[in-house]
Formats: sequence, structure tokens, C-alpha cells
Amino acid sequence: MNNTPMQVAVGLGCDRGTPLATLQQALDEALALAGARLGDVAAAASIDLKADEPGLLALAEQHGWTLTFYTPEQLAAIPVPNPSETVRKYTGSPSVSEAAALLSASAVAGHALQMTALLVEKHKHRGPDGRNATVSLARCDSFPL
Repeated sequence: MNNTPMQVAVGLGCDRGTPLATLQQALDEALALAGARLGDVAAAASIDLKADEPGLLALAEQHGWTLTFYTPEQLAAIPVPNPSETVRKYTGSPSVSEAAALLSASAVAGHALQMTALLVEKHKHRGPDGRNATVSLARCDSFPL
């Protein structure tokens, strides 16, 4: 039995102006779905269009994470299970959270990971103010689970 702690990478997407509480709720729900804890997070990432997003920056600061931001071209090159033409229209990539999770998990693992590394695909949460957050989780280490 492998006793190595699970390491996960978090991919984050959100509407402009999404508050920290909405992002935290989406993250908590995604971690629960994966059976993971905050302490398992080894990396976090989003699209470079969100590099100045206050809620994302606050979430990273609260948890002591360094956020990695990928370009739309980098994200678009990653095969994902739930591409969205709406997301592509606004960002230039058909995926933000799933592709960001896979890219950052691959960086931690030291090799490219396939979409099967996703533990949580595109978990969406709408906050009380109507703002949306999307969280995906990818496992950073070897398979099988």
C-alpha cells in the first residue's frame, strides 16, 4: 500500500469579480468530491487573463500558493473532457480549469499527464451574487490510484 500523500493540482476559472468566498466554496466542494484536503494541493493555476483577478489572488495568498498563469494557447493545446465554445469565445481556449489543472499537475510530476489524471472535471459553483467559479483537480503523481 502506498502511504505517500496525494498531491493535487488545482485549475481555477471564474467570472470577473468573483468573490473569495465563492472561489473558496467551489474549491472546498471539489476537494470533497476528490477525497482530498487543502494540504494535498501542490500547485494551482489559471489563465493569464486572470493574473489580476482579486478573488483568485486572495485565494492563493490565503493558502500560501503561488499561482501559475498559462496563456490561452498553452491551455488550448491540452486535450480535456469538457471543452466549451463559450469559454473559447471569451478566453481563446476551450478550457481554463481542466487544462490549467493538467498543465500544473504535469509540471509537478515532471512529465505530461493525460486527461485521465483529472480527479474532478470542471466543477462549477455559482455564488449568491451570481458569479461563477470553476475548479478542476488533477492528480500529480503516478497511477494507479
